[in-house]
Amino acid sequence: MKSKLAIVALMLMTTFVGFGIIIPVLPQMVSEVSPQSANWHTGAMLTLYSLASFLLSPVWGSLSEKIGRRPVIMTGVLGFCVSFLLFGLADGNLTIMYASRLLGGLFSGAVTASIVAYVADITTEEERTKGMAVVGMSIGLGFTFGPFVGGVLSEVSLNTPFYVAAGLSLLTFIAAWTRLQESMTPERRAEAASRKRVSRWTAFQGSLKYLYVLAFFVTFSLAILEATLQLFGMDKFNVTPLNIGMMFFFCGLVGALIQGGVVRRRVKKGQEGIYIAVGLVISAVGFFLLLTAKSWLLATVYLCIFGIGNALIRPCVTSLITQKTTVGQGIASGLSSSMDSLGRIVGPVLGAALLGLQSWLPFLVSGLLSLAALGLLARFRSADRAAQQAQTQA
Repeated sequence: MKSKLAIVALMLMTTFVGFGIIIPVLPQMVSEVSPQSANWHTGAMLTLYSLASFLLSPVWGSLSEKIGRRPVIMTGVLGFCVSFLLFGLADGNLTIMYASRLLGGLFSGAVTASIVAYVADITTEEERTKGMAVVGMSIGLGFTFGPFVGGVLSEVSLNTPFYVAAGLSLLTFIAAWTRLQESMTPERRAEAASRKRVSRWTAFQGSLKYLYVLAFFVTFSLAILEATLQLFGMDKFNVTPLNIGMMFFFCGLVGALIQGGVVRRRVKKGQEGIYIAVGLVISAVGFFLLLTAKSWLLATVYLCIFGIGNALIRPCVTSLITQKTTVGQGIASGLSSSMDSLGRIVGPVLGAALLGLQSWLPFLVSGLLSLAALGLLARFRSADRAAQQAQTQA
C-alpha cells in the first residue's frame, strides 16, 4: 500500500506543479491582452475551466469504476498536457486561451476524482484519513512549488510556464504508463458494471449533504482568493508574478507541512470534525488579516495563516465523505470533485464582481463564508449522531 501511495503522491505533485505554474501568470497575461476587462476575463477563464470539470467529473468517476482507475487517470493527464501546450501557443489570442481552459477543465476531473477513488480503494477505513492526507500533502506540494516555478519562469517569458507545465504533464503520463498499477480488480469492475447506474446526487443525502455543502463553501472562498489576490496586490502594493509565486510557495509549504505533520500523524478516526472546525476559524482569520495587508510580505504571512486552516479542513472532509458514503467510492469521489468544481465555477465570477465594487470585499465575504461553514459542520455532526443512534436501536 505504501508503494502505491508513493506513486500516486508523486503523480499528484507533478500534476499540480504544472497546474500551479500558471497561477501567477494568468492574470498578468490577461491584463496585457485586455487591460480594461482583466478582472472579468480572468474570472471567466477560471469559471469555464471549473464548469467543464463540474460537468465531466461524475462521468469520469463512474467510468473509472467500469474500466479501471488507471486508464482514466492517464487520459486526464494527457489532456492536461495538450491544454497547457495550447495556452502557451495562444500568443495573446483570447479565443485560444478560452479553448485551452475548456480543454483543461474537461480532463481535470479524470485526474482528481479518479485518484481520490484510487486512494480509497487501497486504504482501509482506519487508514483513510492518512491516505487522504497524503493526497492533500501532494497537492499542497504541487501548489507550493508550482507558483514559485511559474513566477521564476515568467522572468523568461509569460509563455514559458505553460510549456514547462505541458512537459511535466507528459512526464506524469509516462510515469503512469510505466508504474501505476490498477486498483480495481476484475471482480470490482464486474460488480460496478452490474450495478444500476445512479446519479452523482444520490450521494447527496443524509448527514453527508451538509458535508458536501461545507466542501463547496471551502472551495468557493478559495476560488475567490485565487481569482482576486494578484489583481488586489497589483493595485495595493504592485506585486509581480514572481511575488505572487513566492506568496503561494510559502502558503503551500506551510499547508503541506500541516497535512504531512499534523493531519497524517495526529488525526485519528472520529476526530476529523474537531480539526475541521479549527481549520475553518483559522481560515477566516487569514482572510480578515489580508484586508489589512500593506505589503506583499505581510500578505504572505496572512496567506500562510489561511493555508494552515485550509490544510486542516480538506483531507478531513474528504476522509469523512469516503468513510460515511453509502454509494460507490467512484460516485462519492465524483460528487466531491463536482462540488469542488462548483465552488470554482461561482467563486471567480463573484470574486471579480466584488473586486469591481470594493477591493476588500472578496476577502471579507470569504472570511464570513468560512465562519458560516461552522454551522454546516454542526448540522452534519448532529445528523450523523442521530443516524448512528437509529442504527444502534434498530
